[in-house]
Amino acid sequence: QLVDSGGGLVQPGGSLRLSCTAPGFSLDYYAIGWFRQAPGKEREGVSCIGLIDRRTYYANSVQGSFTISTDNAKATVYLRMNRLKPEDTAVYYCAIDTSPGWGCKPWDYEYEYWGPGTKVTVSS
Repeated sequence: QLVDSGGGLVQPGGSLRLSCTAPGFSLDYYAIGWFRQAPGKEREGVSCIGLIDRRTYYANSVQGSFTISTDNAKATVYLRMNRLKPEDTAVYYCAIDTSPGWGCKPWDYEYEYWGPGTKVTVSS
């Protein structure tokens, strides 16, 4: 139901833009989150946005480098990732929380619908 894309191989310091398309969803009252899971590590919340009030959250490790944005008309959410580091290497997932309240929550158990993931590799 969700399709996340845009991953790939990029050199350190480079940029990527991930996309999450949610056909059939009206995103106006939901929250969208981006999560990632690196090999051997637990899944972590990277960023999210509450579409009621447009409040955002960024993990400390990506604050100032990643930007989350939306195109409601296209039911699409983007994650722009700049100044990528090798430690950003992971599979990235988008997810929807259909009852977020205000803002958004960075915990994966709050999200009901998930994309299949897109792999990001940062390496020289």
